[in-house]
Amino acid sequence: MSAEIESIESLLEKNIKGEELSEVRRILYGKELKSVHIPDKVTQLAISKDFEVKAYAFEATPEQLRPPGTVRVGLIQNKIVLPTDAPIKAQIEALHQRIGDIIQAAAECGVNIVCMQEAWTMPFAFCTREKHPWTEFAESAETGPTTKLMQELAQRYNMVIISPILERDDAHGEILANTAVVISNTGAVLGKSRKNHIPRTGDFNESTYYLEGNTGHPVFQTQFGKIAINICYGRHHPQNWMMYGINGAEIVFNPSATVGSLSEPMWPIEARNAAIANSYFTCAINRVGTEYFANEFSSGDGKPAHKDFGHFYGSSYVAAPDGSRTPGLSRTRDGLLVVEMDLNLCRQVKDKWNFRMTQRLELYAESLTKAVRPDYQPQVIKE
Repeated sequence: MSAEIESIESLLEKNIKGEELSEVRRILYGKELKSVHIPDKVTQLAISKDFEVKAYAFEATPEQLRPPGTVRVGLIQNKIVLPTDAPIKAQIEALHQRIGDIIQAAAECGVNIVCMQEAWTMPFAFCTREKHPWTEFAESAETGPTTKLMQELAQRYNMVIISPILERDDAHGEILANTAVVISNTGAVLGKSRKNHIPRTGDFNESTYYLEGNTGHPVFQTQFGKIAINICYGRHHPQNWMMYGINGAEIVFNPSATVGSLSEPMWPIEARNAAIANSYFTCAINRVGTEYFANEFSSGDGKPAHKDFGHFYGSSYVAAPDGSRTPGLSRTRDGLLVVEMDLNLCRQVKDKWNFRMTQRLELYAESLTKAVRPDYQPQVIKE
C-alpha cells in the first residue's frame, strides 16, 4: 500500500453504519463503553500541538459495602521529534517538551496515572546493533534528567508517572537495562521494573544492549491502585502476565515498540487475553511512525540491508477483566488515550468466572519444577 491505514475503527465507521456498526463493535470490543468528556482546553491543545485525544470509561456494578474504585489512566504514544542523526541532547529535550505537552493535556483530563511508550526518550535504535551513539541516551533511573523532569510533573499534576527509559545503572558496573521508572504523585521515585524477556528475532536483537531484567514482577501500591509494568516482549509470555496478577496488580501497563509486519495480528489479542486470564486491567501502548537511521543494517534473513525498522503502528488501547476493550488510538498519529475505570470490576469478574480460584498453581508448580530438570521426561503416553 502507498500509505498506512489510519485505524481499523475509521474503516469500520466508513463502511458500516447504524445498528450493524454497533453490533460489529460489540462483537469486536465487548460491551459499549461510555464516552468521557474531553475539556475544550484539551481539544484546542491537541489541535495546536497535533495529537489525537480519545476518552472512554469502564463501569462496574455498584456495590453496597465498597465505594467505586474510580481511577483515570492516560496512555501516550508518539513519534520521535527530531531526526535520529540530530544531536542527542537536542533529541532528548525535544521529546521532553513533546511529552510534557501531552502530559499537561492528560492532567487537564483528570488523569491519575500516565504511562509512556517503551524507551520514550530516544529512537528505537536497538535494531541497528550499533553501540554508539545510542548508548549515550541511557541515564540513571533514580537521578537522571528524565526522572527529575517527571518528578516535577508528577508533583505538579498530582499524577503517578510511568517513565520507560534506557537505564544506566552506575551502582552495578554501569550496565544498561530496559527499565520503567515509577514516580509517585508526591514526586518521589517509588521504584523501577525492568524488562523480563528480551527478543532475539528479526531486527529485535536487543541483547546487544541489555539482558533480561532482575527486578522480578513488582507491583507498586499507589494512591490510585496497584500497578505493574510488563515491558514490550513480555506480553508474549503468559506466565509473565500471570505473576503480576499473583502479586496483586489491578492495572498492568505494557509499554511497547513493535512494527506492523512482525506483530500486528498479535497486538489486539495479547493484552486483552491477559486482562481476561488475570482479572485486571491492561494498558497496551505502542510507539508510532517510521524511524530512519544513517547507516544500513541487515536482518540476517538474506534480504537487502535497510535504514528503517518498519512502521510502528500505534493502536494503543485498554482492556478490562471482563474482556471488553477500548477502540485503539491512530496507527499514524501521536495520541493520548484517557480511560476511566472502576477497579471494583477486578473482584467482580473474579467472583463471576473464578479464574483465580480455579487456576491450580500448585499443579503447575509441581510440573514446572520437574520440567526445568535436565533429566526431565515429558508426560507423553504412548501405545
